[in-house]
Amino acid sequence: MTVEYNSSDKKPANIASEPLLPILNQPSTRRTALKAAGTALGLAAFGEAFSPLMVIPENVSIDEFLQQHYKELTAEDKQKVFARLEAETTSDASHAVRSYPGFLWWGLGQATNGGLGFYVWMFVLTAIALVGANAWANQVAEGMIVTNMTDHVSWGLYIANFTFCVGLAAGGVMMVIPAYLYDDEEMHKVVIVGEAVAAIVMCTLSVLVDLGRPDRFWHLIPFIGRVNWPMSMLTWDIIVLNGYLLINLHIVGYLLYMQYLGRKPNPKWYVPFVFLSIIWAISIHTVTAFLYCGLGGRPFWNTALLAPRFLASAFVSGPAFIILVMRILRITTDYTAPPAPARTLIQIIRVAMIINLVMLASELFTLFYTGGAHAASAKYLLFGSHGHYGLVPWIWTAVACNLIGTALFFMPKALERSNVRIAACVLCIVGIWIEKGMGLIIPGFIPSTLHEIVEYSPSLVEWKVTAGIWAFGFLILTVMLKLIATVFSAEKTSATAHEST
Repeated sequence: MTVEYNSSDKKPANIASEPLLPILNQPSTRRTALKAAGTALGLAAFGEAFSPLMVIPENVSIDEFLQQHYKELTAEDKQKVFARLEAETTSDASHAVRSYPGFLWWGLGQATNGGLGFYVWMFVLTAIALVGANAWANQVAEGMIVTNMTDHVSWGLYIANFTFCVGLAAGGVMMVIPAYLYDDEEMHKVVIVGEAVAAIVMCTLSVLVDLGRPDRFWHLIPFIGRVNWPMSMLTWDIIVLNGYLLINLHIVGYLLYMQYLGRKPNPKWYVPFVFLSIIWAISIHTVTAFLYCGLGGRPFWNTALLAPRFLASAFVSGPAFIILVMRILRITTDYTAPPAPARTLIQIIRVAMIINLVMLASELFTLFYTGGAHAASAKYLLFGSHGHYGLVPWIWTAVACNLIGTALFFMPKALERSNVRIAACVLCIVGIWIEKGMGLIIPGFIPSTLHEIVEYSPSLVEWKVTAGIWAFGFLILTVMLKLIATVFSAEKTSATAHEST
């Protein structure tokens, strides 16, 4: 979670606050051409000077028109044109400039406005989210029987997805550490907002759909429900997750608003929260790990390495996801991130993945060398047990993805190609998702406390609900990235226009 702010206090980023001439440097759209035509027709005094306006093609913008006929205007005519255009532009955005709620309203409008490809993408995500919502509604109506979870395996795909999303949210802190602790100016230019927010929302939804009585969800809310604090690790988890969400929303909202206004942010309003977010990001993953390893009846989770492994895997999946988002921004918007942050994130992934693999190997050595009840789940996971092999394909797929992805990250020449970099990130994300989900949560219940093997595989309802959660998360991510791209594109356009003036 990092947001760039404008280090200069020269000109506001909003178009409405720019000098008169830069107002004309807006995108060439049908709307601007029509507004130019209306302006010219309303000013009859312009006479012959604006006669070419009647034959302007509909795809010609006001700036292109004035570039052709600027010299034909008198000084008085120019002043009138500029005053009229400034009044119209200011009337559209003045409220957004003066107030934070106005900015949010303006941002919502901009973030939901795009071309055909954008609307197709949003339609697909919305359709998937609605399918997931319908599946969850059926689950609530019919009961948890529609899932494949049982008394023996009470946590399934939902909690597995929750565990991964917690790491995805915590991994965003890797953008904050080099940017603010080490004052990396290049890292300041990277804008990643929705990753942490969207991931936390998916975490919350994953917990909600796992509840057999979702109407009692409010009991998990601190100071409202009946939480068992401070003894319950689940209560701690809810507190740190919601706290991290609020911190991210505050930092992101404030810095984007300042960027929109073209003002230098006041450090006292965001710097303390930035450093707090670092501590909080580490907390959300360690607390989640403690939630598992504190369950004495599940030997597979009773290891001191679980929390460090959670952090190491988070520092792989989080930065890898950020690299993918940066690539998407580069392809779909005018915003181009500098290359240095991507190289920094690649270095972080290399170190974190090696640490994760070393700790995993150490844990497996301990399990298989000493044997006992702790090794039963590991044997079932890796090799099967008593004719049951439900998780074996999952875990070996994760091993293959992690090893291949790690190998690609240690090929500098190959990583210079964007498709190789994307493939390496996708492989690591998939590998971590399986490892921390199906490879960690499910074997904790198999064999059961009665030494019975009751296998589990997600039902179609569980897959639909999980897909809906991810679709909703991507909807949030898309809207936030669209807002970011719009704000920074406006600032870039205004700066270019000012230079040309």
